[in-house]
Amino acid sequence: MIMKPNQKSLTAIILLAVLVLLLTGCANHENVEACLEGYKYRFLGGLWHGIIAPIDLVISLWRDDVTVYAQNNNGAWYALGFILGSGGWGILGGKGLGCKKKKRYES
Repeated sequence: MIMKPNQKSLTAIILLAVLVLLLTGCANHENVEACLEGYKYRFLGGLWHGIIAPIDLVISLWRDDVTVYAQNNNGAWYALGFILGSGGWGILGGKGLGCKKKKRYES
């Protein structure tokens, strides 16, 4: 049986997908239930975490118990606080580098 080039590609993609699924089944399972108990961070917690995010990022490179974003949060309010605290992506009227006006020289 001779396969056409398109059938070979499709067969290779299917075999690769099956291989990936089989290998991901061997991945380590992390229990996150313990992380989700206790205090839930809200808007002000997200704001604070956004402010200290660059520091947390550097520290998290060497320590496993420090993360940039709190897993145990209340959702959208925490995320809004985090974004505003981390610079707000220009929401608070800040001017980013891309918004810099070019000087025009008149002759």
